[in-house]
Amino acid sequence: MTAEGAPRVERDGDVVRITMCRPQRRNALSREHLEQLLAAVADAGESDATGIVLGAEGPVFSAGHDFADVLDAPVADVRSLLALCTELMRALQEVPQVVVARVHALATAAGCQLVASCDLAVAAESAGFAAPGGKGGWFCHTPMVAIARNVGRKRAMELALTGDVIDARTALDWGLVNRVVPDDGLDAAVDELMARATRGSRASKAWGKQTMYAQLDRPERDAYAVAVEVMAGASQLDGAREGMRSFLEKRRPVWTD
Repeated sequence: MTAEGAPRVERDGDVVRITMCRPQRRNALSREHLEQLLAAVADAGESDATGIVLGAEGPVFSAGHDFADVLDAPVADVRSLLALCTELMRALQEVPQVVVARVHALATAAGCQLVASCDLAVAAESAGFAAPGGKGGWFCHTPMVAIARNVGRKRAMELALTGDVIDARTALDWGLVNRVVPDDGLDAAVDELMARATRGSRASKAWGKQTMYAQLDRPERDAYAVAVEVMAGASQLDGAREGMRSFLEKRRPVWTD
């Protein structure tokens, strides 16, 4: 049994599918729902799965924070809510698995932040993305941390200041998603990208993912220092040795990790 509105968690081969199931609340990220999602991601991260798909049910992917948690709340409570949300976003990037967002509809504010925090994202043509605080009274400060790191400064400013929705094709052009596909092809496209992103040595990929996030926002000299140290160490992994040995021996690799 799961709590009412709790995300549905399903194991599908090597992939864990986490689906937000609060359509009546537009999959808003209440404190309870953030805690449920964080627990689901943490559990998946400790499993032997190679990938995680984050999706949703209903007419909206996620409308972001639930204002019922925020209106008239003292600043300490709002701060702890935002810290919890940040913990979830970081968890998506810290788990060793490849995390793919399956975006079937509108993703706004912290819902758009969820998409931006996943490693990869596939969107249906009907999807849309927005940081609507710019045209309201509560600016999307924390969502823009993740969004801006996907789309670049000028486009981030446009999203943040106008609050307007961009369609899936624009999101693709701006770098917020990896693929845009017809609605009826969304699951197949997610599975195809996941299959390609998870092939090879799991241990090598997990270290690679974590190092990518560690170096992306550093100055180039510091980024190289991180990457050199990790890549040297990673050369000792069984997967690295098997990959190089199989290449030299002109045979298909056999992955043990």
